[in-house]
Parts: sequence; structure tokens; C-alpha cells
Amino acid sequence: MGNDDLESNNCSAQLEKVDQCIPPLQDRFGRVFDYVRIAIIEKCNLRCTYCMPEEGVEFADKNMILDTDELLRAIGVLARLGVKKIRYTGGEPLMRKDILDLVKGANNTPGIKGVHLTTNGLLFPRLAKDLLDAGLMGVNISLDTLDPGKFKEITRRDGIEEVLESINLAVKLGFPRVKVNVVLMRGFNEDELVAFTELTKDLPVTVRFIEFMPFDAEQIWESGDHFASANNIVDQIKAIYPGLDVASGTRTEHYIFKAPGYAGKIAVIPAFSRDLCGNCSRIRLTADGAVRNCLYSSKDYNLRGLIRKGCSDDQIVTLFRQAYDEKAKDGFEAKKLSDQKIVNLDGLRQPRTSMTQIGG
Repeated sequence: MGNDDLESNNCSAQLEKVDQCIPPLQDRFGRVFDYVRIAIIEKCNLRCTYCMPEEGVEFADKNMILDTDELLRAIGVLARLGVKKIRYTGGEPLMRKDILDLVKGANNTPGIKGVHLTTNGLLFPRLAKDLLDAGLMGVNISLDTLDPGKFKEITRRDGIEEVLESINLAVKLGFPRVKVNVVLMRGFNEDELVAFTELTKDLPVTVRFIEFMPFDAEQIWESGDHFASANNIVDQIKAIYPGLDVASGTRTEHYIFKAPGYAGKIAVIPAFSRDLCGNCSRIRLTADGAVRNCLYSSKDYNLRGLIRKGCSDDQIVTLFRQAYDEKAKDGFEAKKLSDQKIVNLDGLRQPRTSMTQIGG
């Protein structure tokens, strides 16, 4: 069988799942984008210090937020472009009343193979079973400390008991993928590295240590005194757990290990060092309908405006292709270009003063 025949057969197989076989979303560096992170709400029930200013931020009006039909339409178009994985983020996505409809709708979209969600865990216990029944495959639960006092210090709220309950409940209910996201900060929770890693001894979870990335109103990321590099974190883990096995994980999990005899895995994500940019496969969509091709970029592409003007699906495809044709080589270049000019596009908010306005 020749290559042309093989390509034709592959396309025919794909047509069984999606309505049109079109080239995948790809940038000029050859990276293919098959994973979308969709912020579905800006509001959050925590006020984490590295995410939001202490005084809070002004959230987008309700009519600026993409509704259920708009989100599911965007997911359908992205599926045609080869996107297979959906992750709902926020703010806190479980604060959105139609979250079960969004999970079901994405799960039932031809071409989508996995629907996931990132949550702070406070609302998860009351929704967990329904989310599983709706088809949610994976849940990432954010928790930066196991100490109640530190939890209140960093989140400016109570609730550590609910978060710990959420981790155990997700495992008990049988979610295929359960992960714990830990932003590791020198001088704050670095001394809890062992305690977090020990969660993987008996629980089949992946504990993911993420480099600290504080955010301010000018969209400048500064490491400051709290920065602990991914390489340093890896060195600490290897020193504590000799004989670590290299394990399999996602492209985001740049370093991933498994301690001998442990049920779960340990991952380290160089989010600030940006060592993972060469393997980037992520599309970002903000709650107010902006496509953002890099976390470090300030340029938004106005999907909301396009949809509400009555565009065709092909016009949505064209917008995503434009955004990713213009994607920078890495986060350093994206930030450099953003420092030169903040772009304000047709009613989209700029600058964005909190991670809740970009999406986790």
C-alpha cells in the first residue's frame, strides 16, 4: 500500500468520528496541537497569593463569558482540527452551574478521547460521582501545602480538609487519572517535598511539583526569593529516593519518576524555566472567549466576537490557524514580544491582572 492510500485510509477512519477530515492544527515549528485547556469561569472561591492580588480582581461580566453552546461549538471545531483532550479550568470550574453539561457535551463530541478538569477541591466531594458518571476521565487537584496554617496563609481561606477528602474520594471512586498539583516555593513549602511524595506510596496518584510563577498586573513573571528550579527539585527527589525509576507521563510532565514499590508517580514541571516549550501541544481558551497561543503572550485572538457575529465553523478554524501560525518559538520569545506591545483586540480585556483571567 502506498503512502497516498494509507493517508486516505487514515482519513476515512477519522471521518467515522468527525464530520470532516482536515489538516491538524500545527505551527511553523512543526508542533501539533491536540490538547485544549478551556477556562470556563474566572470566579474562584480561593484567593491564592501567586494567582490573584490580595484586593481581588474585577471579574468579567456574565455576558462576556462563553456559554454552554458556544463552548461546545468551539470544542467541536477543535475536534475537527485533531484535538483529542479537553481540560476545563478556571478560576474554579466547579463553580460553574453547567459543569456537568460541559463534561457530557465534550465527552460526546466525536474525536474527543478524554475530558479532564483542574480544581482546588473544595466543591469536588459533592459533585464527584456525577462528574464521573458524566464521563470525566481525570481530575487534577491543586494543593500547595499539607499544613492547615500554611493553607490559610497562601489561599487566604480555610478548607484543607475538603481538599484532602477530594484526593481520597477521587481515588476511591475510580477516576482513571488523579493528580495533585503542588506549586513548590522555596522558604514556604519546599520542606514538604517528602510529605507530598509520600502520598504516592499508597495512593495511585501523580504528585506534580510545579515551578513557582507569580503573576502581576503587568504580566511580568518574576522568580523572586521563592523560586525553586525544576532541576533543583529533581535533584532533591533523587537524593531522597535513590533508585528512582523513570516513568511515563504527559508531555507537560517533563520529569516523571516512580519510587520503587510505590503506587503513584512523582512529576516535576519546569513551567517558569520553559524547558517544555519544544514539546508544546496546548491550546488555551480564556473564559471570556480569547484564544491565547502561549501562557507568556499578551496577544489574544477574539473567538467570542467571531462567534457572536454569526461566523461559520470554517472561520473559527481560520482564527485558530492564525493564532498558532503566529505562536512564538518559546515562552521567552513570547514574553519579549509581549513586553514591546500589549495588544487590545475588539473588547477583550488587556492587560489581564490575574491567572483567573487567563486560565489555570
